[in-house]
Amino acid sequence: MDKREIKKGIIEFYRLHYGEINGALIGLVIAICVLVVGFFQTLFIVICVFTGYYIGKKVSKDKNYFKNLLDRILPPGTYR
Repeated sequence: MDKREIKKGIIEFYRLHYGEINGALIGLVIAICVLVVGFFQTLFIVICVFTGYYIGKKVSKDKNYFKNLLDRILPPGTYR
């Protein structure tokens, strides 16, 4: 087998099992973080990541989302 065939086989295997592979990698990263950093610190990191993902997703759909969010939290016009 040459390198192209091996690479093609690995890519095909990933396409068939991408959910299992990604889930296992995420579990491995979380387990390492819990062992190295600690449970509550890891929980804080996960919450921050998901909050950032949520806000980033909203900003990518609506460019004025962050300004509107600040208008709801702060008095209007204070950040401009």
